[in-house]
Amino acid sequence: MRYGIIGAGAMGYRYGVLLQEQAGVAVDFIETWDPNRKQVEEQGGVYVSRDHQHRHLVPIQIYTPEAYHGHPDVWIVFKKQMQLDAELERDAAADLFHPDQYVFSAMNGLGHFEKIARYFNPNQILAGTAMIATVLNGPGDVDFMGPERGEAMHMAPYNDQAPDETMEAIYADFQRATLGPEWSTNWLGMCLTKVAFNAVCNTLCTMFEINMGQFGSYPGAAAMAEQLFNEAHDAAARAGIKLLENRAQQVQSVLDSCVKLKYHYPSMYQDFSKGRPTEVDYINGYIARLGREHDYPCRTHEFVTHEVHLAEQMRSVKK
Repeated sequence: MRYGIIGAGAMGYRYGVLLQEQAGVAVDFIETWDPNRKQVEEQGGVYVSRDHQHRHLVPIQIYTPEAYHGHPDVWIVFKKQMQLDAELERDAAADLFHPDQYVFSAMNGLGHFEKIARYFNPNQILAGTAMIATVLNGPGDVDFMGPERGEAMHMAPYNDQAPDETMEAIYADFQRATLGPEWSTNWLGMCLTKVAFNAVCNTLCTMFEINMGQFGSYPGAAAMAEQLFNEAHDAAARAGIKLLENRAQQVQSVLDSCVKLKYHYPSMYQDFSKGRPTEVDYINGYIARLGREHDYPCRTHEFVTHEVHLAEQMRSVKK
């Protein structure tokens, strides 16, 4: 099959390069950030490292939406939540979307699948979550964090149907690409499990401008994680959503990740440190809204959402 990547950022590069190099499938990249696209065109591909080592150039095909005339079987979407509406509108205006195409996304936060479903048949949407740490060093330069074949992800049909033949083929390609896929039968619980994880690691590391190892080394890290997970799980239970892991498992997942990825700065911190808006409204903010909708205020998530926005405001004031 042929894949099209919408968003040649850290995770877009990770999925696209691994599919191209490990699975041997054709991949095209759609990019609307001009500095990134132009850098790739000038250097003839994207520079790829793993844990800051073995930097090498991987040739790729990259296009603006308007310049692309291909017809991939599957779109893979990795955009920031705040940018997704404008991206999809531009891609649709460029006539990139067709009724026979499938789409997969493992973006951070929640709220994106409803937007994607405006353009694609819900029966042809695959939801995903990725426990895969990646850093975009700059235009045309990406760093895959973690050991080779250490990638892990979950995927599920958006409407919780049984996977069809095309979905099984996508799963097989992801396996060959060493992305470590696992099927789930509960797309919303799967995604909310990852949102709750990010609501701890991404947000707390951003608030204190630390990497995951520094957070994990704090004696109170488990207690902080437990408080945020308790609220997330209580809100989910009131909404009738079953998460893939229980509270204790999620706390342990955070502690394990802080060891495995101890030098990693989560994506929210990467955005914050570079002066970009964060996705906190789609992570802690999503949990807070879910709780409010079901008469369960998640006060810690509400508070840290405000804290991140305050830090963003003070950052701009300092400039």
